[in-house]
Amino acid sequence: MTADLFACLPKVRASREQMAEGAVLLRGFIGESEADLIATLREIVAAAPFRRMFTPGGHQMSVSMTNCGSAGWVTDRSGYRYDPVDPETGKPWPAMPPVLRELADRAAEAAGFSGFAPEVCLINRYVPGAKMSLHQDKDELDFGAPIVSVSLGLPAIFMFGGLKRSDKPRRFRLEHGDVAVWGGPSRLFYHGVAPLAEGDHPVMGPQRLNLTFRKIR
Repeated sequence: MTADLFACLPKVRASREQMAEGAVLLRGFIGESEADLIATLREIVAAAPFRRMFTPGGHQMSVSMTNCGSAGWVTDRSGYRYDPVDPETGKPWPAMPPVLRELADRAAEAAGFSGFAPEVCLINRYVPGAKMSLHQDKDELDFGAPIVSVSLGLPAIFMFGGLKRSDKPRRFRLEHGDVAVWGGPSRLFYHGVAPLAEGDHPVMGPQRLNLTFRKIR
């Protein structure tokens, strides 16, 4: 992360945009929690650094990632799973700080999902050219809870499809501070991120961070 993480940006008025049934995009939602959120992320990354993981097929992901919460999402030759221990440090993942949990709770409530209690937060780091192919979030045991996804840094094109991989996805431009929430009939919709374009964000520098909150049990 760059040294100017605490630079101030003009305040953005939050707005709501429907992506699909059960899926909402909350524009500019992080608001005044921005500075605390970014400072907290720096502490998490210091304890559990970003790394590029390998899929079971041996492909190295273009995004680098880390986690916080009661477990972390990991992938390697043995498969996709949630693990309470960081395989690189041999220690538990950092606990989920209150500022992250409270943001996820507020966003879920604003999207119509009350009582969200996230257990894990996946933190993905995109640099120009990095992408996320269309996929479903289905490694969790509880599909009744929504997914809450927070965008920081460079803008990205979020692709949100349907229950089949072949369903044509809609494309949404995600800006710094936007939060996407999907659950209910949209919980298992395919989604992904197009290759990140070059740029230099005034707060985050030449990168995008994506925080994904989930209930896994």
